[in-house]
Amino acid sequence: MSALEVPSFKDNPKLKLAISGTYSTGKSTTTEALSIATGIPRTHAKTSRELLVDLVPGKTVMELNAMELVKLGLRRFEERVHNESSGDAFISDGGVFHEWVYFEARMRVGINPGADWWFKGIKKVMGLPVKHFYQRYTDTLGDITRARAKRIYDAYVHLPVEFDMEPDGHRPVSEKFRRLSDDLLIEALERMDIPYRVVGGPIPDRIEKIVKLFDLPVVVPIEEAIEEAQRRVLADIEDLKADARFHEAQRQKSLARRIGYAMRY
Repeated sequence: MSALEVPSFKDNPKLKLAISGTYSTGKSTTTEALSIATGIPRTHAKTSRELLVDLVPGKTVMELNAMELVKLGLRRFEERVHNESSGDAFISDGGVFHEWVYFEARMRVGINPGADWWFKGIKKVMGLPVKHFYQRYTDTLGDITRARAKRIYDAYVHLPVEFDMEPDGHRPVSEKFRRLSDDLLIEALERMDIPYRVVGGPIPDRIEKIVKLFDLPVVVPIEEAIEEAQRRVLADIEDLKADARFHEAQRQKSLARRIGYAMRY
């Protein structure tokens, strides 16, 4: 928990607040609900699944090689920079250094942490000659994204890991990866010396705490804002499922093709 005093919206009506949190922490619903409740615009990057239908058609995140992951991370970074270019107040879903955190975690636990054990084993061996290059890239990405976060955001709210990951088959990570990402997010906030608070609990409690912490306005009742946020998040998921390209990526690949994916770090 940062000892730095958090800013007040009343004193800084152009407050730029980022909400961090790894997979299955309810970050997107919390951020969307907070935006609706306060009337402050939400900024974000599209999810990996949304971007991959155009960037790397036919593959899931668990099947990507390192260079494809670089492409995905850079596209998400590009979207964040573009969407956060306004000088007005916003609430960022994630923040720019999330892309670095996820790449750093992959460098430590394997670039396809949600894949089968044999797939990860082959990847690890194939990556031995080139992993040092990707680690240097990751370190540089961290320097750039943390510096930008320190310049752009006035404060952070971190949503901790409080429960196990949803077993929906769509999370391209392992529990070890998720916990490590959570630790890296906190470490990054400490290194940046930026005001932040850790806020947990059910979503209604989170919203109330964040509103109080930053003296945010409330223009829509919190319960109503949460219901609308959940509807929007579900609608986005249903829109993606309706895309034939998404279903093509999700279909079971042949063993030969999966081995081919594993052989390319």
